[in-house]
Amino acid sequence: MSAVASVTEARALSLAPAAGSSPMQRCSWPPAAGHAAWRSEFRSAVLDVVGEFVQARSTELVLAGLDEAGEILAEFVSGGKCLRSTFMYLGWLCGAPPSGAALTAAASLELLHAFALLQDDVMDDSDERRGRPAVHVRLEQWHRGRGLSGSRRFGESAAILLGDLCLIWAEQMLRESGVEPRRLQGAWPRYDAMRTELAVGQFADLAIDVRGLPSLEAVLDVARRKSGNYTVRRPLEIGAAMAGCADPLLMQLGRYGAAVGEAFQLRDDLLGVFGSPATTGKPNSGDLLERKATSVVVSAYELADAPTRRELTALMHSEELDEAALERWRMLIIATGALERIEDMVAFRLASARKYLADMPITDPVRAALSDLAAACGVRWQ
Repeated sequence: MSAVASVTEARALSLAPAAGSSPMQRCSWPPAAGHAAWRSEFRSAVLDVVGEFVQARSTELVLAGLDEAGEILAEFVSGGKCLRSTFMYLGWLCGAPPSGAALTAAASLELLHAFALLQDDVMDDSDERRGRPAVHVRLEQWHRGRGLSGSRRFGESAAILLGDLCLIWAEQMLRESGVEPRRLQGAWPRYDAMRTELAVGQFADLAIDVRGLPSLEAVLDVARRKSGNYTVRRPLEIGAAMAGCADPLLMQLGRYGAAVGEAFQLRDDLLGVFGSPATTGKPNSGDLLERKATSVVVSAYELADAPTRRELTALMHSEELDEAALERWRMLIIATGALERIEDMVAFRLASARKYLADMPITDPVRAALSDLAAACGVRWQ
């Protein structure tokens, strides 16, 4: 057993109820204090495990004289909702008992997510993430503080390299989690599919632009690849495959995961237009500022009458958008009925997910947890 697996087993002790007050010990299964409390404790446990893993691996950065980069990365992976790891662990519980090794395996997805976010912020030229300066911005500031030139280029390049490290470490953490190799063997095909879908989705997201007036179906296809499958469906399938679940159950979980993943992304699209920085961690109406082709923006154009379309087109092609222009764009979206359309799409997908759950041969606690988590995704888990 690897060192990280040994540490995790000692701390997690299979997530079984035990005396004491550490987050791991309180994170018992089935949930004793409600699903929201269990998710909070599970998140704390996951972040602890990820933090320990990154701290151990960051010695390589220290030896290279990159202490600051290691500290920035450690701080970055200390946050987040841990949604993907939660779905992966619940997938495991569909076919196997609580396990510290399985928790470590699930926690590895937080490093994969860190990789995606680090590179996403560079590609989107986003200055903020989770209400703080983005990692590439902090690295740029560190470089400039040393009196060196080319700091912007350095910050972006360094963030991409830190993302690459997270990608490598994610697989290493999964491989060394303590989950038996025979169980991991069933998960690797879905793990590879998830990473491929993420990369292809990111590529497609770069290529698609609202000013090109893509169809709603094209936008949804990108969202499924980049976010929906990657956030819910694949993590759930990976956990269930590790647990040895049969193919029929894996297919049912896949349908549930696809529905919830799309609901999550549709909600994210709404928040990208109407959410506040406190909710999204990004500037107000960030998707409009970036001219992102999201479901709500494209739906507004499709539903608009001719005069409204002309006005929307002008806003899409405007070189600068002040707050008055952003407010006008938001009002036009509401006037077209696009807001209600996307809300209906979210509700339909969540209802479908609940139907899929009803027929699954899983325990009632797992079914209840997946139902509760689907509902949380529909309103954007805080």
